[in-house]
Amino acid sequence: MSDLSSLFSLGGHTALVTGASGGLGLHFARVLHEAGARVVLAARRVERIQAEAAKLGERALAVPMDVTDNESIARGFEQIGQALGVCDIIVNNAGISGKSIALQMEAEEWDEVVRVNLRGPFFVARDGARRLVEAKKPGSIVNIASVLGLRGLPGVPAYMATKAGLIHLTHSLALELARYQIRVNAICPGYFRTDISDEFLGSDFGKAMIKRVPQRRLGELNDLTGPLLLLASEAGAHMTGTTLVVDGGHSISSL
Repeated sequence: MSDLSSLFSLGGHTALVTGASGGLGLHFARVLHEAGARVVLAARRVERIQAEAAKLGERALAVPMDVTDNESIARGFEQIGQALGVCDIIVNNAGISGKSIALQMEAEEWDEVVRVNLRGPFFVARDGARRLVEAKKPGSIVNIASVLGLRGLPGVPAYMATKAGLIHLTHSLALELARYQIRVNAICPGYFRTDISDEFLGSDFGKAMIKRVPQRRLGELNDLTGPLLLLASEAGAHMTGTTLVVDGGHSISSL
């Protein structure tokens, strides 16, 4: 039997987390760091990730990165390469929700959600995978999708479309990158209280939605710790193209 502590250990690995300035991304960065990885916190809000990297101390680096800008992504990977080497764990977490229903949504808002939630993860994964292939190193890419990529909810059409697209992008990348020993998987969180969801969850509609979750509660950040470590570590070595749903049963509840 394998030693469980070493199976989930990330010692010797370098992990990049996008959207690491708050919410789920900040939690993911802390978890990976605690598991022993060198962690790169990437985001547009530079002051926040610099402050968190300083708190984590050794094995933590803050890197400015705008996932909608290919040059920013390339600069980020170049900075990481010079400081820490090749990232062999990539967590594509950066995301925005949009705020308009379909009839009120303008092209600019739609395009911005697509750029952050779908285009960004593709190019971060592409650039990271290129460096892994060149270095002949295995790796793990974890895309943070959503339960709303699996089932419907009115009011966030661009968010739903991009998260569904991210799940299928995960499948496509998993197929293409398996030959290089690069695994690509997705996590679909349900409802967690973050900066993005706070206003919605406090609304009457949001409160009614929570009551329909079979476990009758919001997710807590620690509910995502196990799934993340499974996919990032050797514990998930034979998993690729997988979608892990962490939603308290919401996606299987009655419509």
